[in-house]
Amino acid sequence: MEANLNINSLQDLLDLNTSQFSSAEIELKRKLLEWANIASSMQLKMIMKKYISFTSQHLQRMDTFLEQEKILSVNSSNPIMLAFIKLIDEKLEACKNPEIKDACVLAGVQSICHFKISSYGTAAAYAKLIGQEEFARVFYESEVNEKHIDDELTQLASYEINTNALSPLNLAQ
Repeated sequence: MEANLNINSLQDLLDLNTSQFSSAEIELKRKLLEWANIASSMQLKMIMKKYISFTSQHLQRMDTFLEQEKILSVNSSNPIMLAFIKLIDEKLEACKNPEIKDACVLAGVQSICHFKISSYGTAAAYAKLIGQEEFARVFYESEVNEKHIDDELTQLASYEINTNALSPLNLAQ
């Protein structure tokens, strides 16, 4: 069964959202590796690689959910994730300084984390409400993973990335 576009119940909405999460995770995983490779900060590279691992775990969990729900094909993309990716890529193309690129990647990935925290939190609430406790826990764990990456990125921004990105501006004055 394809992802049901007739949303007549909370279960239908959860199924559709999950198929879109899966698509978003696939799109994001591909780009995270690319962005990690262009990062100049070793700390940022390490966090990005950790995030790739979390994304792979999220994908495995989504596949299990989709199999259980008998959603065999995920042919919908996630326009929100595609927009985030496009925005980050456009900014990176305009960046010439490695420290500014790191700030751009970090801020963009953090925006993605915030979107995913909200999405997974909502999915956890829906799953719990309709009695799918196992998947409520899975979605909640994904939300916690996203918060963990967000916290690490916040610390890195505060103590390294943003300070390093400020330096080229000071030199230009």
